[in-house]
Amino acid sequence: MDRTLLTLLLVAIILLAGYGLLVGWRHRAERQADVPELPVVPVGFGDELAEPLAGLYVSTTTAGSWQDRVVANGLGRRAAATLRLSAAGILIDRVGERPIFIPATDVRAIVTAPGIAGKVMAMPDGILVITWNLGGRNLDTGLRLEDLQAQSDWIGVARQLIPGGSGTDPNLITGTGTGTGTGTGTTSRTDSGKDQI
Repeated sequence: MDRTLLTLLLVAIILLAGYGLLVGWRHRAERQADVPELPVVPVGFGDELAEPLAGLYVSTTTAGSWQDRVVANGLGRRAAATLRLSAAGILIDRVGERPIFIPATDVRAIVTAPGIAGKVMAMPDGILVITWNLGGRNLDTGLRLEDLQAQSDWIGVARQLIPGGSGTDPNLITGTGTGTGTGTGTTSRTDSGKDQI
């Protein structure tokens, strides 16, 4: 088999794989047609409570199931993003994609984890995970931020938005009710492998 034929075969395999991924993505989006529309960013987002953080929006998954990616309503596309915080809520301003606004009243937990669908890091605080409620559906949204020290400071401020002020809700994060989050700002392990902040 000559080189030209091998090249054509390789190209055909790549195109077939790409087509399979596209079809699978579309089918997943169709199955998630019941995912509500994202909240609209308020005109008056309000004063920033912390310095905006630059990083990468990785993905959104069903809460407690880090590989169950949600792709409906543009949530499945990763993008460079700026993470912003105000009394109104959390804004993930994505480059080239629709921004994700999480009202303060919908924030359920803010933790760190070694990974989420689409990205796994070799460190327990490599991914910032925001658990929030969208029309009765609990979601985990993950970001990889550039400055981990600034991330820690941002979490300390953002946790105050959560109803009750505890900063974590282990039941939502693990789905087991066995979490040990203390709300003290220290790090503790849960059954899901996520670090609670």
